[in-house]
Amino acid sequence: MKKLILNSLLLFLSIGTFAQNLTIETCQEKAKANYPLVKQYGLIEQTARYNIDNANRGYLPQLTLSAKATYQSDVTTIPAFLAPKNPLTGVAYPITSMPKDQYQAVLEASQLIWDGGLITAQNKITKAGAEVEKQKLEVDLYALKDRVNQLFFGMLLLDEQLKQTDILKNDLQTNYNRVASLVSNGVASQPDLDAIKVELINVDQRVSDINNTRKTYTIMLSALTGLEITDKTELRKPETDLSILNETANHRPELNLFDAQAKFYDNQKSLVTAGNLPKVGAFVQGGYGLPALNMFDPSFAGFYIAGLRLSWNISGFYTQKDNLSKLEVSKKTVGIQRETFLFNNNLITKQQRNEVEKIQSNLKSDDEIIGLRQNIKKSTQSKQINGTSSVSDLIRDVNAENQARQLKSLHEIQLLMNVYQLKNNINN
Repeated sequence: MKKLILNSLLLFLSIGTFAQNLTIETCQEKAKANYPLVKQYGLIEQTARYNIDNANRGYLPQLTLSAKATYQSDVTTIPAFLAPKNPLTGVAYPITSMPKDQYQAVLEASQLIWDGGLITAQNKITKAGAEVEKQKLEVDLYALKDRVNQLFFGMLLLDEQLKQTDILKNDLQTNYNRVASLVSNGVASQPDLDAIKVELINVDQRVSDINNTRKTYTIMLSALTGLEITDKTELRKPETDLSILNETANHRPELNLFDAQAKFYDNQKSLVTAGNLPKVGAFVQGGYGLPALNMFDPSFAGFYIAGLRLSWNISGFYTQKDNLSKLEVSKKTVGIQRETFLFNNNLITKQQRNEVEKIQSNLKSDDEIIGLRQNIKKSTQSKQINGTSSVSDLIRDVNAENQARQLKSLHEIQLLMNVYQLKNNINN
């Protein structure tokens, strides 16, 4: 009982910790596992296994049962002058001819000895085709990462906006209280106080809009990942790992898809070649019919035949060269598609690296701008107290400082988002 309570407590604590520290990697993994398309993995493997099992049954003995009943207009007979004669009487022995109605039932068992590698080639094609389907699925599932990134960083940006808006509200509230004191002392007028009140109301409206937008993002991310994400869920801001800027290797799933497609065409070439080779097998026939093997025995009898069989469809060589050439063209087309993908992907990578460097440069000056805006605001506050500056000037400078803080928060989230877009672009 104590063990059960302890396990339940640990589970509860782990859930609580998870709910308060949701990472982008967790969201990506859960989104992939939760996506309905992932169930297709099992179906692809099952289909491939069934096809391989069916192909391998070609190595088992094959049984064929056939029966026929015929009536023919004429049968083979031996002329009377060829019939042997009785040496005593000189009269020819009567020879019974085959009946015109004939019946036969045959059961044949055949065993493949060599098929030119046809079944092996079919199995390789099946596996290669299944791998192509899996890689297509990987490409489709990989697109989920970008959707998760957009939602996750969108929520982080909204959280930062809420923090900065809260700072703005506190700043406005402080100035409101100060101006209210001046109004009560007759130093400031009521319209000055109303102007700050309007800004406070605008801030509340902005907070409401941000919360509503975040709620929408929360619902979408919950649906995508299958996790229970609420307004209380805290998103863990990723570390800014700039080592990705020096990464050159590309691990996108599209490259694996191109490799799988090229391998598929290579296996198809093997299938074409194997299909044009001779096939060797052994067989045994057992039957019962009228006539049997003795055509001159007009009664039902059993029989059997055993032997080897060679079959070779030589006409397949007529089209083999063209078929192999078409497959080679298809493989080259895949190679061109691969080169085109890498070319476009490299362009996007360069663009993203430049964007990261630009945001880094902007961040270096953001703190300086915020410091200057703070100084300007403080100066305006002093002037407003002394009556040399208006409340409108104060509100303008308070908002300017807030905008500088908002811009820095935007640049920080943009830097993280572009780093992860770069990671996503090369699958690192």
